[in-house]
This record gives sequence, C-alpha cells and structure tokens, in this order.
Amino acid sequence: MSSLQISTDRGELDVPLIYRFLSEQSTWAVGISRVVVDRAIENSLCFGGYVDGRQIAFARVVTDFATFGHLVDVFVIPEYRGNGYASELMTAVMSHPSLKSLRRFTLATGNAHELFEHFGFAPPQRPETLMERYFPNIYLS
Repeated sequence: MSSLQISTDRGELDVPLIYRFLSEQSTWAVGISRVVVDRAIENSLCFGGYVDGRQIAFARVVTDFATFGHLVDVFVIPEYRGNGYASELMTAVMSHPSLKSLRRFTLATGNAHELFEHFGFAPPQRPETLMERYFPNIYLS
C-alpha cells in the first residue's frame, strides 16, 4: 500500500474524476452536472487524496471557517478501498487548522456511520431542532 498524499490545493484536483464518480457512482449525486460540481468545488474547502500522483480520494467541506462546517462528497474510488485511505483523508479533514474549532460540524451518510463515528460524529443530540429541504432526485430531473 502506497501512502496517501493529501492536499487542499484546488489546482491539483482531478475534477473530471470527481465529476465522473459523483455523477455515475455515488449514492447521493447521480446525474449531477459538471457545472454544479465545478461550482461546489469553487465554493468549498476541498481535500484531494493522491497515491503515486493519481487522485483516488476526495472530500469537501462547506464552511464559514468560524462556526460551522458541513462535510460532503467523501469518497475513495472503488479499486483503492480497504486500505485505510478514508481514515487518512478524514484525519486530514478533522485536523485542518480552519476546521478544528468549529462549534458545529455536520454530515449526512447512508452507509459510513462507523467511519465517521471514529472522528466524533454522532446522531444529533437534539434532532427536533434540525430541519431540512431535501430533493434527492434533483440531478435526475
């Protein structure tokens, strides 16, 4: 297993790879357009994970860098899963200086609870205070 190199430099991101994964393989963004992916990357703190110079992992945080952050689009491409890269990526996210002191850090996951629990994420303490507008098939319209 090669070591994972992690960068927050947007210029290093393999945006076509990110777009392909999100639009074709993710469980949350199938059908998303390239324009939306580009805009999301432009307006987020992004983490690229690289092995031997090839991007194999991604995560982004939507944040004000002061009080709140929302973690989204966390993935490792299938052929690199099972090597601990998701944990390495999450360690980098959680130790980023601009994110360490956030009052609230949220995420939504359908299948990776165990990974995120290792980094302190838990069900909301007061779920009755949370509300959302959710359109799960918006990219397929």
